[in-house]
Amino acid sequence: MGWPKRGIYFFYFFFELGETSFGSGTGLRVVRVGTHAVSSGAKSTLWNRLSQHRGSASGLTGNHRGSVFRKLVGTAIARRNPARAVPSWGQGQSAPAAIRSQERELEAEVSRYIGAMPFLWLAVEDEPSSSSMRAYLERNAISLVSSVDEASGMVLDPPSGSWLGRWSTCQNVRQSGLWNSRHVMEAYDPRFLGSLREAVQWV
Repeated sequence: MGWPKRGIYFFYFFFELGETSFGSGTGLRVVRVGTHAVSSGAKSTLWNRLSQHRGSASGLTGNHRGSVFRKLVGTAIARRNPARAVPSWGQGQSAPAAIRSQERELEAEVSRYIGAMPFLWLAVEDEPSSSSMRAYLERNAISLVSSVDEASGMVLDPPSGSWLGRWSTCQNVRQSGLWNSRHVMEAYDPRFLGSLREAVQWV
């Protein structure tokens, strides 16, 4: 389908009313920033990683143990609606078939939720490394779009009152308005905007 092998990607809400930017601009509000293959020797592709987050095309299956994004969304769904809760959710790196069967309904709901999000991707096809350009862009983009201003502690672009992330057990998600748990409280390097602009021009 012409997808790049790697790339940093941005997720937006689309079907949730009120998830729009109004403190930092207009349009849909960024709710997730991520990349992949930032460890030396990593082989994952952009499409593989997006598939891990979204689950199957049918929306009936998924594996939250392979995606922190899925785990965070599922935990928030269960906290908002305790009837959806599964005790094993988020426990361990793997699980037997019997446990996964009990988690299937919540996995499907997570797939539907994430599958409704349109996204943009930017091809940055450098080699896997913790010092790669993709890792640099990801870290700084998260810091930039986070709702929390490190200096003042003020919320710059708050999510709507009904945003699912408000039910997250992760304080960083609740405070930042992002489905990210890392880099949300860090200051961004303004120089990264120049690198981001160059990457966009490469497309």
